[in-house]
Amino acid sequence: MAQLAADIRGVMIPLTDAKILLPNASVSEVITYGDPQPVADAPEWVLGTITWRGWRIPLLSFSLMAGQAASENTSGAKVAILKALGGSASMPYMALLAQGFPRLTTITEENLLLEGNQEDLPEGVSHVVSVNDEAAFVPDLDGIEERLAGIL
Repeated sequence: MAQLAADIRGVMIPLTDAKILLPNASVSEVITYGDPQPVADAPEWVLGTITWRGWRIPLLSFSLMAGQAASENTSGAKVAILKALGGSASMPYMALLAQGFPRLTTITEENLLLEGNQEDLPEGVSHVVSVNDEAAFVPDLDGIEERLAGIL
């Protein structure tokens, strides 16, 4: 992995049967789960759309998309609002179902390790890493956003 110039503040987001690691700056807010509006003909991992600060944004299950879970428990779940990276005026945010509150973590060159084979990764996964011996997926946010744009 490329050498990091400095420590990075990240968030470890708990999911069903997995965790993902994101830069802290990519998470806008964490809110309580509410039932989304369904999206016709969407894959199972697109749970629907929610309204947040006047925006209608897609809510997705990373665990379902990556094949880490067969179903989701929404009782007590949270929703992490993520800044979309693609610059789309119609979809500046997307939402991710979380099984608890994200936890801040400091990522350094010493504590970030690539785990195992980085080929044939699950859908939506860019890398598998560990931070302080805690395994996590690094999501392919660009790829996920492109898939969502094609669905919505």
